[in-house]
Amino acid sequence: MTGKTLPQLLLNKAENNGNDIAMRQKYLGIWNEITWASYYSNVKDLAVGLVHSLDFRQGDKLAIIGENKPQWLYAELAAQSVGGIAVGVYQESTPSEFAFMLNHCEAKIVIVEDQELVDRLLSIEDQIPAIEKIIYYNSKGMRNYKHPKLMYIHDLQEHGKIYDDRNPDEFQKLIANGKSNDTAIIAYTSGTIGEPRGALLSHQNLISSANQMAKIETVKEGDDYLSFLPLVWIGEQVMNITMSLLHGATLNFPEETSTVGGDLREIGPHVIFAPPRMYENILSKFKLRIQGSSWFKKKVYDLFKPYGDKMAEAKLHNKPVSFSTKLMYTLGDYLIFSAIRDHLGLARVKSAYTNGGSIGTEVLEFFHGLGVNLKQTYGSAELSGVAFAHRNGDINLDSVGVPLPDTEVKISEEGEILIKSPGVFQGYYNNEVLTKNVLNGGWTHMGDAGYIGDDGHLYVVDRMQDVFQSKEGKKISPALIENKLKLSPYIREAVVIGKDRPYIVAMVNIDIDNVGRWAEKKQLNYTKYSDLTALPDVINLIEKEVSIIMKAVPENLQVRNFVLLDKELSTADQELTRLRKVRRNFVIKKYQYVIDELYGVESGISVNDTKITQIEQEVT
Repeated sequence: MTGKTLPQLLLNKAENNGNDIAMRQKYLGIWNEITWASYYSNVKDLAVGLVHSLDFRQGDKLAIIGENKPQWLYAELAAQSVGGIAVGVYQESTPSEFAFMLNHCEAKIVIVEDQELVDRLLSIEDQIPAIEKIIYYNSKGMRNYKHPKLMYIHDLQEHGKIYDDRNPDEFQKLIANGKSNDTAIIAYTSGTIGEPRGALLSHQNLISSANQMAKIETVKEGDDYLSFLPLVWIGEQVMNITMSLLHGATLNFPEETSTVGGDLREIGPHVIFAPPRMYENILSKFKLRIQGSSWFKKKVYDLFKPYGDKMAEAKLHNKPVSFSTKLMYTLGDYLIFSAIRDHLGLARVKSAYTNGGSIGTEVLEFFHGLGVNLKQTYGSAELSGVAFAHRNGDINLDSVGVPLPDTEVKISEEGEILIKSPGVFQGYYNNEVLTKNVLNGGWTHMGDAGYIGDDGHLYVVDRMQDVFQSKEGKKISPALIENKLKLSPYIREAVVIGKDRPYIVAMVNIDIDNVGRWAEKKQLNYTKYSDLTALPDVINLIEKEVSIIMKAVPENLQVRNFVLLDKELSTADQELTRLRKVRRNFVIKKYQYVIDELYGVESGISVNDTKITQIEQEVT
């Protein structure tokens, strides 16, 4: 459906499928259903309230901060219904990040979830003078707040309802005035290479991106989708909000962030769309669970795992499978693989997609061995989420797939990926110079190095600025090595360095949960993260893990030295983005002294009481 806006799609759903279930919100352990008619009514009352109580007009910006809840969608669609622009802001942002985002997008009104967020905004009130109103939708703890800028969302909706009752045709006229090329949202980039950039995306951008995905992945009316990743992320905007409005998928919102695992099992979604880190975490935790399971369960899993691996290899490499392998896999699926999928909440998944970074081939192989159809995609906020994806029956472990319909790609002389598609953004908000650079020559310059294979697949190497060459002149991707290291259940994050250096080194974050459990079993004493990283037994554990991993990679990709950082990289310290991607340039600059020590090591040198370990090269 082209030439429409998101609010126009919502109106269509309310008129034609009003009694059908649009979404569910879990509260106090119960899934509460919300129909399309109720969805529309909430948006209408809020939109009319914004216009007639707060003078919110076409082109005004409405910022939204909070966990995934129906009110997030009400706020976004309400702003868009009257020609406004919705701007999502990560709720974990620091005060300075809040101030930067709200001032940069020139937001007029902010809708937040709860008391905590209200307090954080009021604490920087003098830094965000353009904000005229702060609207909250969870009233718990707000009874005694009398600040003139505060307003409860139900009060605003009540004002809107009263006005709409007297003027019943006005809201639909406002929706009808919307144009498909109107800006719908400002989607901020992750900020891995600097300050986040505000990508302007139209209704047509979002709708075309969702439609292109729907052409390769059938989404049916009533298919379940669990919305647990931040709605600020462009992936959720397309696969959650837009896909449901277009194709009637039912959205399900967890009760809390901490209940996502259980809620995933209860809902059993049909499609999952998530960054690589989620799948890596599942694999990491599974490895430890199977190690700690009963003798019998381990024996059963070890018996059938080779057949899962063979089936995965056949699927991923288009190879034939023998009858005996199929038979044993079917038996293994009945006895254990189906139970694992069910435990992970993946029992009904038709397709699971990864987006937002590279994923290790071993992760793909693991999920396909379990019978989970995990596929890679490639895109960015500037492309409205996705431009490339694997197809069923055409999955290449090393690629990010082939172009979506109506998408073109070419590689520049410098090796940079250039793309044209209907999802290409309108430009960066308040940054014409950068817009011209990225949209130079009618192509979107992705900033990623890559190449197109003979099979038509796109192969992404890494960020252009991060790729370096070996002594032999071969291009090396730090992300490839980092993904290998993160296959260890004891390694949560790794930052690989080697550009303009004689050999490759790494800074490593341990997985505090998994290493902590290992240490407790060994009866090792520690009180905090830094204590754990300093324990000789832990250092030896990670050294063994890295040594094993390095034996399986080519010599020119091997890490020679590594250090266990005595603190976790964090979003609060601006070392990770809100999607937990490493801000490489920032981290390398911050830990330059550690890197210098890594390249000066002979053996046993310490940095902040953390041993730098030299890896013994035993690869034959």
